[in-house]
Amino acid sequence: MILEIATLYVLPGKQKEFEEAIERGLSTVHTRAKGMRGYKLNKCIETPDRYVLEVRWDSVEDHMVKYRESPLSPEFRAMVSHFFAKPADFQHYETLFQGEGAKS
Repeated sequence: MILEIATLYVLPGKQKEFEEAIERGLSTVHTRAKGMRGYKLNKCIETPDRYVLEVRWDSVEDHMVKYRESPLSPEFRAMVSHFFAKPADFQHYETLFQGEGAKS
């Protein structure tokens, strides 16, 4: 399993519209992508126009080749890219280990 982490910067004052558009895009477009296993959108508290999108893929190829070269990629971008203040920065990660915090 691969984790794509994308840092997104949204035009000031467009956060609410962006959140609605990306939720719609993720739930209707990304979920049709082969190898896509789930997603999570996080909003920065200190910088409210900054978001981190986490997408789980079976492989880097599923994201960078199969999805990016499919009709789904431009369909998704058309829904959200006009909200971006600058291009998204994204990288792929593999999990080495994970744990849990203290239980109350």
